[in-house]
Amino acid sequence: MSSEAVHADELLDRARRGDPLALAELFDRYRDRLKHMVRLRLDRRLAGRLDASDVLQEAFIEASKRLAPRPREREMPAFLWLRLVTGQVLIDLHRRHLGAKIRDAGLEISIHRGPSPQASSLSLAEMLLGRFTSPTAAAQRAEMQLRLQEALNRMDPIDREVLALRHFEELSNVETAQVLGLEPTAASNRYIRALKRLKQILAGLPGFFEA
Repeated sequence: MSSEAVHADELLDRARRGDPLALAELFDRYRDRLKHMVRLRLDRRLAGRLDASDVLQEAFIEASKRLAPRPREREMPAFLWLRLVTGQVLIDLHRRHLGAKIRDAGLEISIHRGPSPQASSLSLAEMLLGRFTSPTAAAQRAEMQLRLQEALNRMDPIDREVLALRHFEELSNVETAQVLGLEPTAASNRYIRALKRLKQILAGLPGFFEA
């Protein structure tokens, strides 16, 4: 475990023992990573109603209420615990604002850690195509994004989620395995397979590697 992770775990332990500043320091340490996670998973239908800062504000309040560890959370690293809380807050906000419109299929596939919103093919495609900004490239973007979304939708959902966690959220293989309830070897194999498939998809998009 890295010294940063050890220090984060110490901050969480201090927060659970009643240190009022420790949780704020811990949350600030991971704010950027959590914000990136929220932006990746926030339903586009909520644009204009919520942004990542709104979600993180509620997540901090919820984390302060959940400092007494639940059995399954007791051994979780500090960052994954904050990510879990933030993901569950995001699910609650989706249900509050979208109600029956939210689909269970849109939840992260997780055996042990509880649901978070799944990274949609739309979010992944937008991030992959973010560099297409010139007028000529922009004219190609709509068709390219549609083709990319369709291809991503044909991937195994767990492989697509592993790709989102490793490639876009930049979680380690061990963190990814913990989030999804997989053995590290299985998570690594799925990432290799998903990355290979992604490269094949991108190679099939005319002009992608020339932009």
